[in-house]
Amino acid sequence: MVNEPTSIEIMEKENVSAVLSGPDQLSNSNRTGVIIAHGAANDMNNSLIVAVADSLADAGYTTLRFNFPYKEKGKKQPDAETILIRTWQGVVTHLLSNVRFPVDRVVAAGKSMGGRIASQMVAAGQMAVEALIFLGYPLHAPGRTDKLRDSHLYEIQKRMLFFAGTRDPLCNLEKLREVLHRLPGQYDLEIVNGGDHSFRLPKSSSRPAESVHRQIVEKCLQWLDPIAK
Repeated sequence: MVNEPTSIEIMEKENVSAVLSGPDQLSNSNRTGVIIAHGAANDMNNSLIVAVADSLADAGYTTLRFNFPYKEKGKKQPDAETILIRTWQGVVTHLLSNVRFPVDRVVAAGKSMGGRIASQMVAAGQMAVEALIFLGYPLHAPGRTDKLRDSHLYEIQKRMLFFAGTRDPLCNLEKLREVLHRLPGQYDLEIVNGGDHSFRLPKSSSRPAESVHRQIVEKCLQWLDPIAK
């Protein structure tokens, strides 16, 4: 696997850091790229994001993980949605135009906020991707299962893969399943038993974080296979 740190221009005089990864040996048979966005409280070096990006690259996919501008500036408060959207668009353009690891199609993946913004863009026709992967979808605020962030999901015809932890305070599984049953397109759901919003397990669990990451990667690979062919 090859990791190449890079800088991506998203607006005039505004760049974000990113890491472009790919296999040691390029394959003409797999020209699928996976972009992975971070959540509100983390960045592109989050351990789950790195594990997914590196493992997919090892398996033959081109991956690109990146920071949103507020993280570049060391801020905690996420950027306005207009900036998050422009960042996503700039990153997709960068991946499609890169010559190091050529790709023909893009899958958008994201942790929490990063995935939610991508899905809103796809629903609004602001970004063209083959499919969406949600590494923990923020379906509602903690304790607010009466107010769901789901309306735009019903506008998406693309394939979607949802990962959800059984202890996620931002994604009640019963509510999520109700939403998924109403989706117009194909979807899949992978449950991480005991996982919270970041798929961390209780301290009493003997299962290491690496095992959870491996479960997520293996499901991604299985699910991505028909897209890459």
